[in-house]
Amino acid sequence: MAYEFWIGARYAGLARARRRPGKGDRFVSFIAASSMVGIALGVAALIVVLSVMNGFQTQVRDRMLSVLPHIELYVPGMGPDSVMDQWQAIAQRAGQNPSVQGAAPFVAAQAMLVRGEALNGVQVRGIAPEHETAVSDLAGQMLQGDLNALKPGSFTIVIGQQLARTLGVGVGDTVLLLAPQGSISPAGFTPRMRQLTVAGLYSTGYYEYDASLAFMNVQDAARLFRDSSISGVRVRIADMQQAPDVAQALRDVLPGHVKAQDWTLNNRTWFAAVQTEKRMMFLILALIVAVAAFNLLSSLVMAVKDKQSDIAILRTLGATPGEVARIFLVQGAMIGVIGTVLGVGFGALVAYNIDVIVPFIERMLGMQFLPQQIYFISDLPSSPQLSDMVIIAVTSLVLSLLATLYPSWRASRLQPAEVLRHD
Repeated sequence: MAYEFWIGARYAGLARARRRPGKGDRFVSFIAASSMVGIALGVAALIVVLSVMNGFQTQVRDRMLSVLPHIELYVPGMGPDSVMDQWQAIAQRAGQNPSVQGAAPFVAAQAMLVRGEALNGVQVRGIAPEHETAVSDLAGQMLQGDLNALKPGSFTIVIGQQLARTLGVGVGDTVLLLAPQGSISPAGFTPRMRQLTVAGLYSTGYYEYDASLAFMNVQDAARLFRDSSISGVRVRIADMQQAPDVAQALRDVLPGHVKAQDWTLNNRTWFAAVQTEKRMMFLILALIVAVAAFNLLSSLVMAVKDKQSDIAILRTLGATPGEVARIFLVQGAMIGVIGTVLGVGFGALVAYNIDVIVPFIERMLGMQFLPQQIYFISDLPSSPQLSDMVIIAVTSLVLSLLATLYPSWRASRLQPAEVLRHD
């Protein structure tokens, strides 16, 4: 295998020839180098893109779950007043599961907030501030004010920073809340209205929630929304990834009228879309590696054509067809392996330092790649996964090795007499 490896490395441009290479050698080496660069760029692009998509999914999920519960327990059709009377019993029963870390009551409803001519639809969450720290990180995300200002009967509200900018309000200002439930009079339908005082501003870093999610005291929300709300118990568990299993375990131990819904169900459309997008991006970018593999195949076919005389001489010296085939297998494999290694190294370098690279490019170009209003987050996250890198590297190597089979077979089928007759 020693001479086959040396000749294959020389044809790949990785070993120095004793004589000065001719024009044909230089051209074949250039094509081989181009194939190597193409494989490296394709592998690097795959690693960077999948790392960014992993980081985007992880960051958005974590920001969502900083204010949303891992599991919601509720009774369909039961009003908030009844839930407020029973929530502690439900929480105590759920707390028997070792995965449950905390529980708190909630009331959820849709409403409109009005300030002057500004009007915005919001999702209102009624919470108990003294229990909220057990199920969310909202208290630590307060920019102004205090979550404990949401006292029963105070009719105060905590809103996101983006929503405050939209309405043009700050802490201490008042807003008008319009509830969907109202009364019918001879003049028509009159929505229920209540003036609320802004007690605080928060920021999760997730634009959709910062612009449309507001918090009130759970008792005030129960009085305001009555039958137009959903109410129950919010549950936080130790490992968010185990939420579906824990939710099923809670369904088995809680009474049949209590429903358990985990965060993967509440947001499954979004996460399913991200997963589908990730798969499609992998397939699309894998075509770059496939094109580079076809370039490798072309370069090997050209190498076989250019090296016909060398092959004929080797055959006359006693080289077997298998040994000739191994020469070009070595050539293609070395190009594929080195291109893959370079691509993995470069891709990992960019993926692990993208938080430095992207801001530098944004400052140079004077533009923002991710407007927060469109992409929910303003910075480009990255979460490289070793499993993704392994799959990408194996895919690249397999395509490279497949590209060497046909040229190697063609080289082994050359007849020395026919080649030397026309040389």
